Amino acid sequence: MSNFCVDNSTPLTPLIRGNLHFSSLDKGRLGGVKKNAKIATMARILGIDPGFERLGIAVLEKSKSDKREQVIFSECFKTSAKLDFSERLKLIGEEVRKIIKEYKPEVLAIETLFLNTNQKTVMRVAEARGVVVYEGAQAGLQIFEASPPQIKIATTGYGRATKEQMIKMVKILVEIDSSKKSDDELDAVAIALTAFAHLRG
Repeated sequence: MSNFCVDNSTPLTPLIRGNLHFSSLDKGRLGGVKKNAKIATMARILGIDPGFERLGIAVLEKSKSDKREQVIFSECFKTSAKLDFSERLKLIGEEVRKIIKEYKPEVLAIETLFLNTNQKTVMRVAEARGVVVYEGAQAGLQIFEASPPQIKIATTGYGRATKEQMIKMVKILVEIDSSKKSDDELDAVAIALTAFAHLRG
């Protein structure tokens, strides 16, 4: 699977990209990289901020006549620490499958892993992320991946923006219920916006 690449040394204005790429996954098989995907009459993207305790989920859509992307669904899906880890993965897969079936997105946009010193946590997030990507691939969605700095560049123009700065920009860039305060949900919106930015490229 190919991740897109951005030259982080180049200043970018919000939602202006460098050389970004989709991975093309068709019915679970890895295909070639699709370089020039464009928004058709209507585009719908499922953004995922991966995790096993909390999974940020957002579905955005935009038509050519829309000035801004619309958040048509978002949530922070939680699994209980009392459950076996395998059961938590199962619940994550079922939730993602349900969202895909209900909202019918064309693209799954997901954040790449941010490594930290807790290797056990990283491994478990990686497993949860794998479940999400599998569900997207099974449904025939294109898979779009971006790292946290790349998402910050796409939404704020600066790869080292703070979480607060990014969330502030997300609320400016899209129409979203003001009651939505979960960082996980807003991160999911941000990764979907990054994918939309590439589609417009």
